[in-house]
Amino acid sequence: MTQSTELLPEPLPAEPLGLVSDWLAHAFRERRQPNPNAMVLATSTPDGRPAARVVLCKDIVADPGFIVFYTNYRSAKGRQLQDNPRAAVVMHWDALHRQVRIEGVVTLAPAADSDAYFDSRAWQSRVGAWASAQSEPVASRAQLLQSVAATAQRLGTPVPGHAPEPQAVTVRIPRPPHWGGYRLWADAVELWVEGEGRIHDRARWTRDLRADGPDAYRGGAWHATRLQP
Repeated sequence: MTQSTELLPEPLPAEPLGLVSDWLAHAFRERRQPNPNAMVLATSTPDGRPAARVVLCKDIVADPGFIVFYTNYRSAKGRQLQDNPRAAVVMHWDALHRQVRIEGVVTLAPAADSDAYFDSRAWQSRVGAWASAQSEPVASRAQLLQSVAATAQRLGTPVPGHAPEPQAVTVRIPRPPHWGGYRLWADAVELWVEGEGRIHDRARWTRDLRADGPDAYRGGAWHATRLQP
């Protein structure tokens, strides 16, 4: 294996999320995979049953230190986060020989942020957010499509999948109250770079968080250490 990826800096940066943001920007520039911001989100139920799925990282804010993703608040992951507001994520760029792990406390994003992002989505996705009771059972695919068609009619839009593309939709589709953003406030970040002969480069940063309002945290100083592969 010829290794071309830069190893972790020496000394390690004082905080890790700036480097994570740089790595994500590099992954977007390289476009080695369709969704460079895809990440596995792990949650758990109050009795400790873990669950994982892929979501999209929509922002990284190094100071004060959180990442952002969006979903249905009533989905299985939304219900789990309400009961146990801690989560972990993994971003892995195989072609770039890099991986990020982040753990922390999860809060709701501000409503204004969720509104702004929802308005930026394709109109078909906005209709879908209203039509789908995410994670709930449905009798058939046909029943789901009937729900989508009925929702489109109620909102005054074409039916997604049946309108000629591209289709301009001028009616404003408001954000559903059950859909929006989350902030994962990092208290642990681990970075990994593939190394020659599986002698990987690996480091972990940790910090303490303290509440700074109902949906915000303030972090203490990061403490960094290299780890054996």
